[in-house]
Amino acid sequence: MAERGRGPSSPSTDGSVRDEDWDSRDLSGQVFSRVEFLDVDLTEVVASGATFEDCVFRGCTFNCATFTETAFTNCTFRRCNFFQVSFTRCKLVGSSFDACRFDSLKVEAGDWSFVGLPNADLRTASFDGARMREADLSGARCAGARLTRLDLSGAALHVVDLTGCDLRGTDLSSLELESAKVRGAIVTWEQATVLVELLGFDVRAE
Repeated sequence: MAERGRGPSSPSTDGSVRDEDWDSRDLSGQVFSRVEFLDVDLTEVVASGATFEDCVFRGCTFNCATFTETAFTNCTFRRCNFFQVSFTRCKLVGSSFDACRFDSLKVEAGDWSFVGLPNADLRTASFDGARMREADLSGARCAGARLTRLDLSGAALHVVDLTGCDLRGTDLSSLELESAKVRGAIVTWEQATVLVELLGFDVRAE
């Protein structure tokens, strides 16, 4: 069961969409601002170049949806399901996730800076090439996940579980090795040097 996060309070909204079936809709190019989506079925939705700003999603199903170059800025997601959802070159700056499911989530590139994912279960997720500066991943369960080529500078990584995680090419300068679980994680030689320095060693050439 997904755990409850500690993200910011939801933005106030001006309108709402409730209990509607949007299965397989094409939302490309559409703009939604300050809208609350409550128990909306967004299964297999397709959206390219869409914009969601200051929106709130509660109990929504995004299963198998595909988002390309779509923005979800300062949005709040609570109790939503993201099974096999694909985000490609999307912008989610400032958005937060609370008690959501991310089974087989796939993220390629895009800007996820300042995103709140505390305590998220990302064990089957794949993030590659995304910017995640100052993202909150504290307590996130990422064992076995693919978190490659990510910019995690300034990210909150307290008690994050990275056991067996593929971390190649990811900025690990903010990793708290005292509390993180990293056994079996895959890194490059360059990253290994960074981790050794984080442990307090003075790395020098012979």
